Amino acid sequence: MRTLVLGLGNPILTDDAVGVRVAEAVGAALAPLPRPPAEVATAAVGGLALMELLIGYDRAILIDALCRADHVPGSLLRLSLADIQALQPTERSVSPHDTSLGIALALGRQMGLPLPAELVIYAITVTDVLDFSEEPTPPVAAAIPAAVAAVLAEVLPAGGVEV
Repeated sequence: MRTLVLGLGNPILTDDAVGVRVAEAVGAALAPLPRPPAEVATAAVGGLALMELLIGYDRAILIDALCRADHVPGSLLRLSLADIQALQPTERSVSPHDTSLGIALALGRQMGLPLPAELVIYAITVTDVLDFSEEPTPPVAAAIPAAVAAVLAEVLPAGGVEV
């Protein structure tokens, strides 16, 4: 089974980088293994471009920042695609020139593209995605170890590596 762990975000926009930071730590934890159970990558894309990155994988674990006023910053949420669609019930992404991940995946499947049958999304609630900084805010930084452990638990057999 081909698994992709994909950290999403802009590495120079404070909390928006949390997905990238988690993926980097997961990659570092898996690197010493002779046969890592997942490929790890980072990207700053959404919609159709994100769907294209998922082609050829059986399972994908996405990690991203989530702006939610009803959650304490630094909360870790494990979500499905249906959960994300309920949070953002629109066909558009942030850009009016793109579409949501749900619509992009549906289009890819209609085209017969080999997309993951299993999609897990780890979202870390954030407060600052606009200011330039390579460091997340303290509550988001504090959530990174738990997010790394959760992703590793998804990809490693029981008793995997220590973080």
